[in-house]
Amino acid sequence: MLAAKTIMAQGIQVEGINFYTGFCVEGHTHAIRNKDQAKPKRNNALWVAEQLGIKLHIIDIVEEYKNVVLNPKHGYGAHLNPCLDCKIFMVKKAKEWMEANGFDFIITGEVIGQRPKSQRKFTMPIIATQSGANERLLRPLCAKNLAPTLPELEGWVNRDLLHDFTGRSRAPQFALAKQFAIKDYAQPAGGCCFLTNEHYSAKLADLWQARGKREYEIDDIILLKVGRHIRPQDHFKLIMGRDEGENNFLEGYRTQFVHMRVLSHMGPLALIDGEPTAEDIYLSAQILARYSGGRTEATVKIEVNSREGVTWPLEVTPFAADDIPKQWYI
Repeated sequence: MLAAKTIMAQGIQVEGINFYTGFCVEGHTHAIRNKDQAKPKRNNALWVAEQLGIKLHIIDIVEEYKNVVLNPKHGYGAHLNPCLDCKIFMVKKAKEWMEANGFDFIITGEVIGQRPKSQRKFTMPIIATQSGANERLLRPLCAKNLAPTLPELEGWVNRDLLHDFTGRSRAPQFALAKQFAIKDYAQPAGGCCFLTNEHYSAKLADLWQARGKREYEIDDIILLKVGRHIRPQDHFKLIMGRDEGENNFLEGYRTQFVHMRVLSHMGPLALIDGEPTAEDIYLSAQILARYSGGRTEATVKIEVNSREGVTWPLEVTPFAADDIPKQWYI
């Protein structure tokens, strides 16, 4: 937002590009969980474009992005976040769009030292070079700390009106936002990609290990964002809603999985991912009963539904909390 405003203030036409990877936080969870009801239900990229008064182009890169996640040339960050490769890939895609649509250069909101992997001074030239953008990649917020780019050298952009921000402090950005009369903005400290999240990354790693191969489909990565995941055995796991919102969301996936409901009490919907045996289903029903309103009862009635639409009842004794090993929780 600030980078765009800085360039627009010089009378330059700016349009936005938002790449959809499937790993975006705002895409689903804020609209699903009951506890997030107070959070704005918005796509931040669309919302920012509206605040700026610019066009936004949303580009689906889910399939192309898989290679970035699965085979990052520059490795991962603290979790399964391929941040440097991600930035290179997105700038490369932006360059392709720029050339196809008659634009002259690319801007990003990067600041030297703001991120530990992708925004170091020595990695910024790597992004420019390996993306192919080279001197057509301009970072308005820290440009004065970097070598002049083509837009500056050609006089398309006045370098004197760019900035010299560095480090992780957001104080200069807050001051600039005030100067531009920007009062509302998204969380400025990141958290927009699930691959930077320790718990999500553990679920993705578990998925790869259980399937014996490193791959995923869009439904896989969306389901990793939702529910309580419990894996009693390598060949199957449960996905249970943690509140009404998640139960409603998981309803949309129930025909793809063996799924279970609690009949005798209030309780979550549970999907079973994998190929469970009859014993596995009974065990899963006991775990489901533990998270139902009947957790302290002698028995709880469960309805089991196969992928083919066959339904049958089970009556089980709920597990006590201590009976579920901690290592089963992903």
